[in-house]
Amino acid sequence: MLDFTEVLPYAWPLLIGAGMTLVVSGAAIVLGMAVGLLLSIGALTGHPVMRRLIAAYISFFRGTPLLVQLLISFYFLPALLGINVPPLVSAVGTLALNTSAFQAEIYRGGFLALPHGQFEAARMLGIGVWQARRRILIPQVMRLVLPPLTNEATSILKSSSLVSVVAVTELMRVSEQAVSITFRATEFYVTAALIYLVLTSLLAWIGKRFELQLARSV
Repeated sequence: MLDFTEVLPYAWPLLIGAGMTLVVSGAAIVLGMAVGLLLSIGALTGHPVMRRLIAAYISFFRGTPLLVQLLISFYFLPALLGINVPPLVSAVGTLALNTSAFQAEIYRGGFLALPHGQFEAARMLGIGVWQARRRILIPQVMRLVLPPLTNEATSILKSSSLVSVVAVTELMRVSEQAVSITFRATEFYVTAALIYLVLTSLLAWIGKRFELQLARSV
């Protein structure tokens, strides 16, 4: 018989775990946005060799499981290179690299959707290359890609549950530890699912608010 009162003594550890989930996924999303934007620009305007390297990077991180990427960064790099990667750094770094590949494709689609000639017109007016991208192209791209970016951020938030395998004490790991003590798997995993649902719903709401704000500013 289900007894969710067993969860109450673990309410605070679960909230701390949820906070760590937000920290890990939030840091990864922000870092991934910066790297993904640079990758998309390089893929569209860079040297052919650079474009091929970026394509290989994107193919690797989009084509291999996130769990395998986490295990490689945590176990393989120390064994191969002698680099001891702290669990939190490994988790954030791997999630950031993973999401940057997906975000790069999102940004690339946004750049390709812009009307042709804007960049050339800006250059004819004497505006520098990076200034034209930062002040003219990127703001328009952000308006176009905000919905898919919100979906990607939600995906990373859910995927952050995998970082428990590299000993990061986030929501999923706290739940697993509680289950190993109480043997109440259903109660704790249902509670964890509800917390993830609240977090993803909050993220979707924030994304929608930003989308409406950008729509009003046009």
